[in-house]
Amino acid sequence: MAEFHVHRLQPKHLNLIRSISEHGQLSLAAQELALTQPAASRMLGEIERYVGSPIFVRTPKGMEPTAVGSALARRAQNVLEEMREAAREVEAIQRGLTGKVRIGAVTGGAVGYVVPAIRALKAEASTVDIHVDVAPSGEMIRDLLSGQYDFVLGRIPSGIDARQFHVDGATMEEVEIVVHRSHPLVNVDRLNISDMAHFPWVMQAPGTPLRQAVENVFIEEGAPIPRNIVNTTSLLVMIAMLASSNAIAPMSREVADLLCRQTPVGDLTTLKLDTPIEVTPYHLITLSGKRLSPIAARLRELLLSRFLSRGR
Repeated sequence: MAEFHVHRLQPKHLNLIRSISEHGQLSLAAQELALTQPAASRMLGEIERYVGSPIFVRTPKGMEPTAVGSALARRAQNVLEEMREAAREVEAIQRGLTGKVRIGAVTGGAVGYVVPAIRALKAEASTVDIHVDVAPSGEMIRDLLSGQYDFVLGRIPSGIDARQFHVDGATMEEVEIVVHRSHPLVNVDRLNISDMAHFPWVMQAPGTPLRQAVENVFIEEGAPIPRNIVNTTSLLVMIAMLASSNAIAPMSREVADLLCRQTPVGDLTTLKLDTPIEVTPYHLITLSGKRLSPIAARLRELLLSRFLSRGR
């Protein structure tokens, strides 16, 4: 009836099984778990008495699990991860890191700053409910004022009283020109903005900061502003247009990196423009006097640390 003693296995036993299975050596497992080798050997003997059969066999290559050992090692990994997750969840509850947080961000800020901050927060509190909207700054500021957002990563539009907000940091948004790899301009070095005027464009609506930055370069270079333009805030629409035509799309560098270099999408690439395009800085904006929940405050803290370090 040895199988009935399996329930006596403790986390320290499971850790030893996992470690020996991973390293194949009792000495390395003992070192990882801060045990002496004799203590690890005694614990292994204890485990095998509880289980009622050997769980590892010694071979010239090291310690290899038996069929029982393989099953226990697999289960041990799952049980230990569940215990770690339970500990994280309890700690999150005790620290107030539960509930919902909703934020808004411009596209480049969402990719470059919000996503890494969310990953860090999820490592601390995996069950938190996070909502992220990517939208023009005017819409986000309106919704921030109405209480729909905890904070936003964007710009304060003209005509809005900035004294209503607490503003942190300032990061310039750099623009890259994205096209399909089959585009006629792909292999041209140091393009002038005027070389692109007669191609179709797909970009944000007139008056948006990125659109204004692009148009300003045309004006400064004395080039005609493109007349064939599709206006959209949808990244999916932009990608579809680029994939099916010779369209040109200006995007923030973070988004261009994601689509063209980190995780290539739709066989897209960037053009080599001789004139840099920069958009006015954006900020981390919170409504003055707004009391954030602990979870919203923690996400803001994680985002701000990244935002300030990269914005310098």
